Amino acid sequence: MAASAVSFKERQFLAVIGDEDSVTGLLLAGIGHVTDGPDAERNFLVVDAKTETSAIEKAFQNFTQERKDIAVVLINQHVAERIRHSVDTFAEPFPAVLEIPSKDHPYDPEKDSVLKRVRRLFGE
Repeated sequence: MAASAVSFKERQFLAVIGDEDSVTGLLLAGIGHVTDGPDAERNFLVVDAKTETSAIEKAFQNFTQERKDIAVVLINQHVAERIRHSVDTFAEPFPAVLEIPSKDHPYDPEKDSVLKRVRRLFGE
């Protein structure tokens, strides 16, 4: 139990995968972080129409499985749709994956993986 408590304390950053407006707003709010060293990693990915799905998938895997300092991953719902299988199958408690709306794409609760799990839990 002590080992798990230590791993929770190491998770101190938010990560974001989203469109330029969402990422910019969150960076202005202060969530931006770049690791030290020659192989510096950022805790955000700006996605546009030219961004390949494999790059989104790689960032999601990095934030959820490789980096142990990420506590919450915020992802625009329309971006999550591009990697829906990965988002829906991610079931670890940390980092928490939250789908957020964007300026141009409204939030649809029917697509949200967290709400789907809650509905299954309550037998809906």
